[in-house]
Amino acid sequence: MPKPSSENFCFDIKSSYLSIVNLVFQTVDVPLIAADLDRRFGDVADFFDDDAVSIDLTALALSDVSSVDWVTLLALLRKYRMHPVAVRGVGPDDRAMIQSLGLVIQETPSQVTSAIASGASDSAVGGTVSAIDASTTEPAPLGALVIDKPLRSGQRVYAKGRDLVMLAMVNAGAEVIADGHIHVYAPLRGRAIAGARGNQEARIFALGFSPELISIAGVYQSIDGDLPKGVESQVAVASLEVSESGERLIYKPINR
Repeated sequence: MPKPSSENFCFDIKSSYLSIVNLVFQTVDVPLIAADLDRRFGDVADFFDDDAVSIDLTALALSDVSSVDWVTLLALLRKYRMHPVAVRGVGPDDRAMIQSLGLVIQETPSQVTSAIASGASDSAVGGTVSAIDASTTEPAPLGALVIDKPLRSGQRVYAKGRDLVMLAMVNAGAEVIADGHIHVYAPLRGRAIAGARGNQEARIFALGFSPELISIAGVYQSIDGDLPKGVESQVAVASLEVSESGERLIYKPINR
């Protein structure tokens, strides 16, 4: 086989961008992590679909990061079909070991993108998931998932990578999940989770706003009759307010 000349290489190098899920952890307690993952994603088998994942440990002390049981956490994350490619928030003493697992030490978002482009192998770290967000370039948006039948107690719908439009009632005990916005053109009496992968701009709209639970970008609130005046059972919207003092859910009526 002839050797490629400098003017005729057998490969090209081009830029490539993929959506990466950023997992922010608060602990390295493996049993607690496993319980939280099961509680949040156990009933949604395809929430992660071999998604590229960046592990963010910046909320942890370096002493905690050094005690991570990497092998066990790797197996746990793979169980949920995650494909970890990078880690952020590790000390200098752990860098060589993490790199030996095939992970990139994430300093900037561009390093994570380079890791995927070069085919970094499966490896991971962990902790209780406190937030999930998609970083780097977003893929082409999908059309909204439209459901025209009522959801009964115990039923669940997940609109992965898109908005969810409900044309019928979401009964108490039912759950609607979307990575984007949720529109319920009927009474909302169950649980609604928008921005499931960290989209803080997601909104939840309903013609009859009486949910059991609201969540946007990982910020949850159980509703126990504690809604602002003019919102309960009315046409209303829920959004997430992010400020220096923290994050909170906002509920407002929509004037028709």
